[in-house]
This record gives sequence, structure tokens and C-alpha cells, in this order.
Amino acid sequence: MRSSKIFDHIHVDEFSATPKYLQLINSILSAIEAGKIKKEDLMPSINELSFELEISRDTAEKGYRHLKQIGVLGSVPGKGYYIANAEFHQKLKIVLFFNKLSAHKKIIYDAFVQAIGENVAIDFYIYNNDFALFKKLLQNKQGDYTHYVIIPHFIEGGEDAHEVINTIPKEKLVLLDKKVPGVEGEFTAVYENFEKDIYNALEEAKSCLEKYQTLKIIFPYKSYYPIEIVKGFKRFCQEYAFNYKVVNDIALEEIEAGDAYINLMEPDLVTLIERIISLDLKVGQQVGVISYNETPLKKIILNGITTVSTDFHKMGEMAAQLILCSSRRHVEVPFYLTQRNSL
Repeated sequence: MRSSKIFDHIHVDEFSATPKYLQLINSILSAIEAGKIKKEDLMPSINELSFELEISRDTAEKGYRHLKQIGVLGSVPGKGYYIANAEFHQKLKIVLFFNKLSAHKKIIYDAFVQAIGENVAIDFYIYNNDFALFKKLLQNKQGDYTHYVIIPHFIEGGEDAHEVINTIPKEKLVLLDKKVPGVEGEFTAVYENFEKDIYNALEEAKSCLEKYQTLKIIFPYKSYYPIEIVKGFKRFCQEYAFNYKVVNDIALEEIEAGDAYINLMEPDLVTLIERIISLDLKVGQQVGVISYNETPLKKIILNGITTVSTDFHKMGEMAAQLILCSSRRHVEVPFYLTQRNSL
């Protein structure tokens, strides 16, 4: 096959969060498996790839270098690249749909990729908590993969998520971080138990919380976080006789000595800390702070921010392990309180 015809069978998706060099690799390998590219076929030059696919030379070179390392691609000085081995087979072709890209979502991704191993094609899409975008991406990708790994968090429209997710064959479905009511059949799930997790974490922190007069959870009106977190918070406060309040906008909330805050959204944590400092209140003495989701920076900020968090590395690792052993179990991920100076 002439190298110019190769571009009928390989592509790079600008909307995918998968690194472009990996998209190039996976696209070529998929075309080989489908019989569209065969042994001895001539491949485009680095310059041709860069121009036709609108990628950098470095990206094209990195993709070709990996294909040479695994024995798929060969090269002859002065003649260029060709397919040296068309017997390569990728057992798994996985697509990841994450609701957002953040520090802890990167931990999940990195742990998943490391645990799933080599010779696996992975596509990665971010739908920004937008149900309409999620639905469109999923419909465009139906039938292309052995597994669909989904983190299902939506700001609006999520009440219909089960209908869309139920279109995926259950042996291919992996729900990550959260189970979705209405999703039927035998599928894989690695999830948080949001109501139980926050209740147990606050119970563990009870002795430190007792020095504060009122516990407040910052839960914005438009939030992708599950309402079960608020339910667990309220149950704890009621059972242990704490004054409590659900705060929808921390920028408008009056902050006083004796308050302890549980923060969910990262931007709200910044606003909260800025306001506490501006009022000359002492974090961990006059005002308590607990932040959702452990990240490396929270070990350092204000000599340490107390966190409640699932084990994101474990979540990614467990999802990969369940795929590799073809299990359709539902596994609850561990959840931890990490107590630091902010409480």
C-alpha cells in the first residue's frame, strides 16, 4: 500500500485527552488488526505524519519509536518506514470517560495505566461534568472497545444517566468512583460509599471537632458531588448533637471563631482560607478546616490541611485488576481521615 493511502486508516482525535503519540500508536495497531494495513506496507514519513495529522514532529517520532521497539515498524535508511510485523494483537481496547481532570483524577489514571500493563489500547475523554457531552461521546464510541470505564458525575441531567449507560453491554462496563441507580445487569464497579464514608471519617475526628461550636459543610448549588455526602454529614451531626449548617456559597458566609468547615470543591478551599486569613483567625485553633480529597499540596498548606479522602491510587489499580481477571464484582474503595494541623 502506498503511504498516502495510510491516512485513510489512521487518525488523531483532537477532543481526546489521550496523548497524541499514544493515539497514533493505537490507531496504527488497530488498522493492522483490522487488516487495513498489512506487512511490508510503506508508512508515511515523520514530516508527512506531522503535516497530515497536525501533530508535532516530536509526537510523530515518539509514536514511531515505540512501534519500532515492539517490532511492528521497521525502517530502511533512504527509503523510510514500513510494517515489519502484522501479527501484533491488542487484547484490550479501553476507553476512559472522566468527569474532569484534576490532581486526584490524574492519580486514578496513572494507577490504572500502570496496573493494566502493556499492549493495551487506551483512549481517554474528559466530559467536564456535562451530561450532554458525555452522551455524545459515548454514542460516538459504541462498539469500538472491550471495556468502557466511566466516572459518572454530572452537574445537570444526570438523572437520565442510567438510560445511556444501560446501552453498554454489561460485560464491558466498569463504573468508577460512583454507582448509578438504575444501571442493571452484571457489571464491574469500584466505588465510594459517600454517606457512610463521610459519617465514619467525622466520627473518627469527633474528639477534635468537639472544640468547635458549629460544623459547616460547603456544598454549592451546582455541584457534581453526590448528595449522599450531605446526608452522612447531617446524620453525624444529629447523632452526636453538633450544631450544623449546609453552606451553598462560602464567599457570602459569615466566618466566625468556633466554626469548623468541610470543603468539597478546590476553588472553595482557596476562598475559605483567604477569608480566614483576612479575618486574622487561626486555622486549627479558632476555625477548623477539613478538605475533601487528598492531594500532595494539602500536606504543606498552612502546615497541613486535614483531609477526608478515598484511596485514588487503589481505585485505579483495582479497576485495572478487575478488568484483567474478567471480574464483575462491586468493590468499595477504602476511605481515610488524615488528620493535620488545620483541625
